[in-house]
Amino acid sequence: MTYIQPIDLKETPLYYAHRRTSQNADQFRGTFHAHQGVELLLVHEGRGTIILDGVHYEVGAGCICVFQPYQLHHVQMELGEGQPFVRSIVHYEPSSYDAYLTPWPALQAFFRHLHKGKLATRVWHEPDLESVAGTLLDLDERVFGLTRDRRMEECSLFLVAFFRALKPLWEKRHQAAKPEELRKPHQAERMMEWLDRHYREPLRLTSMSRDLHLSTYHLSHLFKACTGSSITDYLTAKRMQQAVLLLQSTDMAVARIAEEVGMTSASHFCKVFKDRYGMTPHRYRKQWSEQPLGRKTGRL
Repeated sequence: MTYIQPIDLKETPLYYAHRRTSQNADQFRGTFHAHQGVELLLVHEGRGTIILDGVHYEVGAGCICVFQPYQLHHVQMELGEGQPFVRSIVHYEPSSYDAYLTPWPALQAFFRHLHKGKLATRVWHEPDLESVAGTLLDLDERVFGLTRDRRMEECSLFLVAFFRALKPLWEKRHQAAKPEELRKPHQAERMMEWLDRHYREPLRLTSMSRDLHLSTYHLSHLFKACTGSSITDYLTAKRMQQAVLLLQSTDMAVARIAEEVGMTSASHFCKVFKDRYGMTPHRYRKQWSEQPLGRKTGRL
């Protein structure tokens, strides 16, 4: 039996909900599970218990909970008449957004600490919860009907605002993380980090197997089970994400961009790009360049 939920944060690397409400056990059943990405749970109403890596935490209104990638956890709430469970959720794939925080080093360090750090506290009560949850208020309206790249732009800007609101509240209660205080990553995280380092190269599972000390069979099956995606699909998504960044921020020729992201055939690159974004790389760059300057505050 597996407790890993194969949540696919490749296509949509941000999942969110604002004040989701469950009135009874039929609407919310807690189970032990773990998943890709970082999840932050903000409790507006309700009372219950969270088990995280074997540690029990009592939770109630005003609690913020941080679940790091593939940490086994269980949320059990006491539901009944007049006692709903109201929560907001932000669940994201850190590797998809880390680069956007580069202009703000302190914010990026906080973002990385929540992802990879050994957190002294993962559940705490926050009186000023609404200052963080409020950043979710109109996100639905902002992303509705947007194309994939515009949606990513809005989501990245949202995360900047969300972490700007969360960071001072965290710092009131926690000491700054030391660089060496890193948790041991899950095997699926190690695989994604390896792919992020080697996406410019032809995919060689034998090299990945050697570096990570896992068989090629185990690599493929574990990755699929943990992420809901094949290694090839993840690598393609990574390459297309980087291609969009280069189309937006450089004047490189399309053939050169194909090489930069690890695709030796420019024609194949153009086909994959069009299948994913509905237009050729040339057309995408033209549309991007014709946007008013104010629309270019974010990148994919």
